[in-house]
Amino acid sequence: MLEKTMRMNYLYDFYQALLTPKQRNYMALYYLDDYSLGEIAEQYEVSRQAVYDNIRRTEAMLEQYEEKLGLLRKYERRRQIIERLKDYISRHYGADAELAALVNELDELD
Repeated sequence: MLEKTMRMNYLYDFYQALLTPKQRNYMALYYLDDYSLGEIAEQYEVSRQAVYDNIRRTEAMLEQYEEKLGLLRKYERRRQIIERLKDYISRHYGADAELAALVNELDELD
């Protein structure tokens, strides 16, 4: 469950601009603020089932966006390459502060 929550949080970060305000609100409350379905339903004066359905549809949409655009996949790949690059620099060019600074600058772009 934690893995799914982390994945949804990342997908939400990347694709939230493509969601409706209602979808953004439900997802933020459920995944970021850890509200229960009942708490969200009470806040929006809808049924728990309506909240559940909306969240499930939104999750499916986020997965479709990722399948088509691959922003999370590319982000994870960049993270892996940057970590390998940092490791390589520390082992072979440890004294080169400028090179390390450039890699850190790249790292901070994400």
